[in-house]
Amino acid sequence: MSNVQKSMPSGASMAEIAALVGDPARANMLTALLGGQSLSASDLAWHAGVTPQTASGHLARMATAQLITVQALGRHRYYKLASAKVASMLETIYQVAGDQPQPRRRLPSYVDTAMREARTCYDHLAGELGVAVAEALVAQRYLVLGDEAGVVTKRGRGFFRDLGIDLDAVGRQRRCFCKICIDLTERRPHVAGALGAAFCTQCFTLGWIARVKDSRAVSITRKGIIGFRDSLGIALTVSEPRRRAA
Repeated sequence: MSNVQKSMPSGASMAEIAALVGDPARANMLTALLGGQSLSASDLAWHAGVTPQTASGHLARMATAQLITVQALGRHRYYKLASAKVASMLETIYQVAGDQPQPRRRLPSYVDTAMREARTCYDHLAGELGVAVAEALVAQRYLVLGDEAGVVTKRGRGFFRDLGIDLDAVGRQRRCFCKICIDLTERRPHVAGALGAAFCTQCFTLGWIARVKDSRAVSITRKGIIGFRDSLGIALTVSEPRRRAA
């Protein structure tokens, strides 16, 4: 019982995390990091619309609270989300915010275009592509989805093996094996958790998708058109590369 009590966060600690996430500049930085990649302080300053000096202060506070981690490479420092748990918290906040009838601020235009089509949500696929993958996995009887989690079928184990994904290794990770998330823009399920991350990583490895500069959006390559079509029966078109505005 004492161990459980020690691990329980206080109301003050919860309020501290909420206050950190609730600041618009820090929220924009965390949103940029939801793509799963590491970004420099200058990149995050641009996403937040603040000066590099102001960004440094925000980043230091979030690192102290273990929302992000920092790695020094030469003269530069790169930041990323501390864990899948932090990413899951941010996704949940976005889902609740998306349910509000009249949001105080309209979502940025990039959410309505490139990111709606295909993006990474921390380490898994989201947007139209993520939802299409989830629906195809179910239609092909590779995956059975529940309200919060999914189960890989015997047929599905063969599919993932042929795709180059080691399900045994995926299952040994200390996180939910197959988590179901309601997509922010599509309002339908996509696959997260260790399985969603492994599938996304393999799509990058196979050259089916590529990152879009300065964005969480991903573009679908010509190899991806063939790969998604032949493996899952998903009809897609090649994405045009997008870059941030000057």
